[in-house]
Amino acid sequence: MPAPSPILLTPGPLTTAPATREAMLRDWGSWDGEFNRMTTSVCADLLTLVHGETDYVCVPMQGSGTFAVEAALGTLVPRDACVLVAHNGAYCARIVRILERMGIACVTMPLGEDEPAGADAIEAAFAREPRITHVAQVHLETSAGLLNPLYDIAAVCARHDRRLIVDAMSSFGAVPIDLRGSGIDALVSASGKCLEGVPGMGFVIVRRALLAQCAGRSPSLALDLHDQWTYMEKTTQWRFTPPTHVVAALRRALDAFAAQGGQPARAARYARNRSTLVEGMRALGFEPFLPATAQSDVIVTFHAPRDPAWRFADLYAAVREAGYILYPGKLTEVETFRVGCIGAIDEQAMRGAVAAIGQAIERLGIRVR
Repeated sequence: MPAPSPILLTPGPLTTAPATREAMLRDWGSWDGEFNRMTTSVCADLLTLVHGETDYVCVPMQGSGTFAVEAALGTLVPRDACVLVAHNGAYCARIVRILERMGIACVTMPLGEDEPAGADAIEAAFAREPRITHVAQVHLETSAGLLNPLYDIAAVCARHDRRLIVDAMSSFGAVPIDLRGSGIDALVSASGKCLEGVPGMGFVIVRRALLAQCAGRSPSLALDLHDQWTYMEKTTQWRFTPPTHVVAALRRALDAFAAQGGQPARAARYARNRSTLVEGMRALGFEPFLPATAQSDVIVTFHAPRDPAWRFADLYAAVREAGYILYPGKLTEVETFRVGCIGAIDEQAMRGAVAAIGQAIERLGIRVR
């Protein structure tokens, strides 16, 4: 018998339910009508989750979430545009790198890694830089676990007629998002995050009228969102070989998502996970990096101990031996590590992880306080 899989306390890939993994045991033909109907149903359900059925379309893309972010930016943003990026973490920095590679002008608004992007600051940036035409905003910056105020940002973009593209990679399915009258032009996420599927499929939910204007704009063939959309509209098929097993797993995960109570139930479970984790870690002496007002329920960043005996690699190895996989820190100014609260896990798993961390620091001789 194979060894049991460790519990992934990461922001994706994450621990999936047995039924989701089981959905990948069947092979699918990429042109088969049953598979194409499954793709159509997945896209329809994703639109429904954010109330986008009327004015938006959902375009799936092969690859990780970053593939879908790059597809959205490359297809929806003209080459002569200027994009504002409120920069408070590693995934904001990734957007900046994508824009630079494409040769699209970019204005960055530097923020602290514990500082949410504010609508007032974005409005002030519009006044300073009237050339800004678009805003690319990370909703939940998982380098720290910070949640940015999406609706406030969307409102100021709509008021000033700026297009808004949202990286909702780690918020979609867990944080409520309603596209109706929101001012959001496009929303990007992926299969292997809070929907609890497996990684391998990104998707972009975009205003139909906006996408219709973007023929021939993408500098990439594989990442041409408009071409993918129009081909699928005509044929119901993917342009190139689809991630068939990933789509099947996402179909099963979406069925479970609905049966378990949808977004409110998922958010409540993650909130319980986060509360259990923070309470247990504080009892060990670990403090969260973010204040409670900015902390999401998806992942928690903790300050590393100042003890000279501390090495994250040692803690990681010891905790992995106990059956849990942690995540390294991704901040630039302070040493941290991260513990994810998402996936097909509950408070029992979080208590087990805290116990494993406590046993590890005792065995490694690390003083936390």
